[in-house]
Amino acid sequence: QVQLVESGGGLVQAGGSLRLSCAASGRTISSYTMGWFRQAPGKEREFVAAISRSGGATYYADSVKGRFTISRDNAKNTVYLQMNSLKPEDTAVYYCATSGGVVIFTTPGRYDYWGQGTQVTVSS
Repeated sequence: QVQLVESGGGLVQAGGSLRLSCAASGRTISSYTMGWFRQAPGKEREFVAAISRSGGATYYADSVKGRFTISRDNAKNTVYLQMNSLKPEDTAVYYCATSGGVVIFTTPGRYDYWGQGTQVTVSS
């Protein structure tokens, strides 16, 4: 089992930045593709970004491309999501998750372990 704990969320104004962290324990995350998802009230959980096991490949949803950056530090067993130029529509609970696949998946069903989430609120 992998335990994931997200942190770094908060309230920011539009145009501001936040850096989310996902700290893992129980297993080494180097064996997993890591993804970030978000869910707003009344909405389905949606893909945000993912990074391959070695960190050599990343993939982003069109809505965040150019604004968000996913990274990982396998030595620290931690994944990050740097969020810049935040918009009100970015408001959601953000979750990190693991996938055992070699390729990057963008659907929540392909991810096995999930954190509890951290709230990001962007005011206009």
